Amino acid sequence: MSTVSFITVDVFTAERFAGNQLAVIPDARGLSEARMQAIATEFGYSEVTFVLPPENPENTARVRIFTPTTEVPFAGHPNVGTAFVLGRQQEIFGRNPGGALRFEEKAGLVEVTLLGSDGIVTGARIVAPQALQIGPAIDAATIAACASLRQDDLIDRNHPPVRISVGLPFSVAEVRDVEALSRARPNVSAFEEANIRYPLAEDSFSLFLYARTRERPGQVRARMFAPLDNVIEDPATGSASAALGAYLVSLLPAADAEVELVIEQGVEMGRRSLITVGVDKRNGTVRKVSVSGDCVSAMRGEIEI
Repeated sequence: MSTVSFITVDVFTAERFAGNQLAVIPDARGLSEARMQAIATEFGYSEVTFVLPPENPENTARVRIFTPTTEVPFAGHPNVGTAFVLGRQQEIFGRNPGGALRFEEKAGLVEVTLLGSDGIVTGARIVAPQALQIGPAIDAATIAACASLRQDDLIDRNHPPVRISVGLPFSVAEVRDVEALSRARPNVSAFEEANIRYPLAEDSFSLFLYARTRERPGQVRARMFAPLDNVIEDPATGSASAALGAYLVSLLPAADAEVELVIEQGVEMGRRSLITVGVDKRNGTVRKVSVSGDCVSAMRGEIEI
């Protein structure tokens, strides 16, 4: 019986058994798409990544990302965690990893910078592969029903509930305070109705809620629900955080801005995560969005196939 090696890491945290879990298959050669999906379903994490040789030798690797139910074109914490794992290897398909990596993904090329000190990789920064996409607006009743909240728990003084993306789409809404955010619970029936009303070709309806805190204006608290992907709640969602950061900066009146935003997620799950989002806006347009964070190795082993 043959085996394939795996490594699990906790992403967007410097503390083991916090942050968001990720399983990485550093060499997925020989695995069929069906087998990749089966492995991702077996782990039950929000995502599992499968690393393959690049199609273009100028790039580092081809990375495929699977949730328990489907393959997605891009995601934040899988890229940060995969870069952390590969950056700690002596080589990646015969090449030294160096300090900068480039991943081929369905959403496009993902540029990665390894982070660390004294030659030890401790995390990574990734650049979102696509420009900010906005729309459609989502009605507040749908958002409230999906989150088991009242409509007056939502606020729209900065923006209405809306679908946004920098590589993977999310419906995003602001909640009036952290207390209301903590009360949110996903209603699967409401998500199924929302999925019919606001369909997506590449994924199912998912919801990213956030609240601002008076004590830390440069930090927001967030939660993400994707029960139709068998992810009841995600402790850290880099792709949604990147889209939110880009969207909020796009709404600023200044034509030029460089903003860094820290998004705290996973608190209600007991897996606190800290996601740093950097946004560069020039001449009224968001030009670059990056997501960075720490990682910690958790487990390693082999899968019988």
